[in-house]
Amino acid sequence: MKRSTFWPSFLLLLALGPCMAWGEKAALPFQPGEELTYDLKWGIFAVGSATMKVLPPMDENGTRLQRLSFSVRTNRFADAFYKVRTTITSVMDDSFRRTLRYSKSQREGKTRREIEVTFDYDSKEASYFESGRLVSKVALPGSAFDPLAIAYFFRLGELKPNSERILPTCDGKKFREVKVRSGRVEKVRVPAGTFQALGTVPEMENLSGVFKKSPDGILRVWYSNDLRRLPVKISSKVVVGSFTARLTGSKGLIPAKPRP
Repeated sequence: MKRSTFWPSFLLLLALGPCMAWGEKAALPFQPGEELTYDLKWGIFAVGSATMKVLPPMDENGTRLQRLSFSVRTNRFADAFYKVRTTITSVMDDSFRRTLRYSKSQREGKTRREIEVTFDYDSKEASYFESGRLVSKVALPGSAFDPLAIAYFFRLGELKPNSERILPTCDGKKFREVKVRSGRVEKVRVPAGTFQALGTVPEMENLSGVFKKSPDGILRVWYSNDLRRLPVKISSKVVVGSFTARLTGSKGLIPAKPRP
């Protein structure tokens, strides 16, 4: 494992969640204090762990904003090849309908970067800053979600088997619309338990990076088929090998409720 390939991919995989239908006033399936933990494997080797959190909301200029975070770290084995200690934060509007800011403190191998992306919907553009320096801008056709925020966005609505949806996502350098197809509900076993979960697969031609180089690559994400809609397993098969992330634990979940 000579270079970072899985860590940015993990967020992209989470972003490619299941198709959904909006309710006008659907209750949130998560709350501040929710924390999801995952183990990460490269082939048969355990290489690290990841954590996703719903942070307490913040007030800014009289406006209530939502906050999310994601962190990933390699274990001692992977540190010898490529040490990773990266943290990402997403700031969204109160209704979770669009990203306002996205920041990443990147510590991967010899790379040290402080990245911030701002989303300006009045001027219809996103600006990408590195260490406070403007690097690039990209046009925003409409509301967009960063790779972390969109994972939560897709937990807000009812999961729909055998459907498809176009996802508007932006990391500050590219605005991309990715078509995602959902499959059937199946039983998925992970360290956190056994779940009835809906599997989803994105169309590969709309992806880039390591996935673009792998014509036979496969990406899949499974979300629990319940009102919490937890991302329980993520897997990929790409040119550099296969990767898996499995839910190992959770806390701060909303109370379990049966489906209506």
